[in-house]
Amino acid sequence: MLYDISILVDEDTPPWPGDAAFSCSWTALIAGGSTVNLSTTSGSPHVGTHADAPLHVCDGWNASEELPVAPFIGRATVIDVADLSGAISLDQLKERTHGKELERVLLRTGRTIADGEFPREWPWLSNDALTHLLGLGNMQLLGVDAPSVDARDSKTLHNHASIFTTGAYILENLDLREIGPGTYELVALPLSVAGLDAAPVRAFLRPAKAGDKGSDR
Repeated sequence: MLYDISILVDEDTPPWPGDAAFSCSWTALIAGGSTVNLSTTSGSPHVGTHADAPLHVCDGWNASEELPVAPFIGRATVIDVADLSGAISLDQLKERTHGKELERVLLRTGRTIADGEFPREWPWLSNDALTHLLGLGNMQLLGVDAPSVDARDSKTLHNHASIFTTGAYILENLDLREIGPGTYELVALPLSVAGLDAAPVRAFLRPAKAGDKGSDR
């Protein structure tokens, strides 16, 4: 079983308020006498499922072409936090991770643009919870179905900066509505584009095989 956990991007996909929405137009049409149909698109790379690049939060940090492949492929643990609001405490996180060493964590907040509207709020990891998570084993990736790993009204984007500083990476706007808690294999490759602060992603999960030790990094 393979689960597509990507957001369908079209002109109705909600962008972050104030960001450039996705749009599509045509530069050539067979119906107009051309030999082919040719389309052109515009919009923020943050619309839909995407990987943030470190440049997103700090001038001089790596842009989209420097996003590595390895963190986006391998064993991932989906954690359901849809019953929570605000900052997720360390105790709340420990209840759901059971002290396991995790390499990739996907938080299912239940607040997602996949429902057709931009959510008013969503839970995020507190400083203590994020520090704990990043200190477990070989943490490589934090993904969320929400629009951000930080609170909607965050001005410092502390979680973004902390994740990038430790060498881990970020996935946002996943579609986890049909995904239950558990262990999966993730494939979520950022598009190979240069000079951007984020890269669009097509993301998939499949249930982890029994005895599979996950990442081969």
